[in-house]
Amino acid sequence: MGSKIIAPSILAADFANLQRDIEMVNNSKAEWFHIDVMDGVFVPNISFGMPVIKAISKHAKKPLDIHLMIVDPDRYIQTFADLGGAVLTVHYEACTHLHRTIQAIKAAGMKAGVALNPHTPVSVLESIISDVDLVCLMSVNPGFGGQQFIQNTFAKVNQLKSLIQTHGATALIEIDGGVTDENAEMLCAAGADVLVAGSYVFGSDNPTATIDKILGLAVGA
Repeated sequence: MGSKIIAPSILAADFANLQRDIEMVNNSKAEWFHIDVMDGVFVPNISFGMPVIKAISKHAKKPLDIHLMIVDPDRYIQTFADLGGAVLTVHYEACTHLHRTIQAIKAAGMKAGVALNPHTPVSVLESIISDVDLVCLMSVNPGFGGQQFIQNTFAKVNQLKSLIQTHGATALIEIDGGVTDENAEMLCAAGADVLVAGSYVFGSDNPTATIDKILGLAVGA
């Protein structure tokens, strides 16, 4: 695992040519596949379910970073482990018993992540920060790709980095939404470890070169 990780979001891939786009990520300098699972209840959109993730897992040669934007994620923890998930991230806002959920994810053999919506302060993680492997800060409101980056994210990265250091925790900081070459360097300078990029990668003329560019900015931060 490198010092900075680029995780292209498959939600923005061409689903008519999914294997082609998976192979592109396999052959790029990206380290993870980011997979957004939406249920149309927790967020106002539906993405894809188990059959598509199974197909991705069949061809992916890099870890699957699965981000659940769903209600009651506990029902599916073992399912996503069986599908090959390496990191499973649940939303703070969707979990009644977050500590129990985190422990269940780890018991299933995956790294455990917690995502925070833009309005949720990082302080809510103070009691659990030492138990999680990753914190995903939503830098757009969840549910749709291609949204504009929320500038307050920079302040939240600083706050989260401080919280992690104060508790001697090891959680990685992931940024999801609106990541481009205009903010990648500043995000990593503030403390981000993992950058999720969807539309900016898959919508570019040369996705591999775009990944290289983002990674170069991230590493140079």
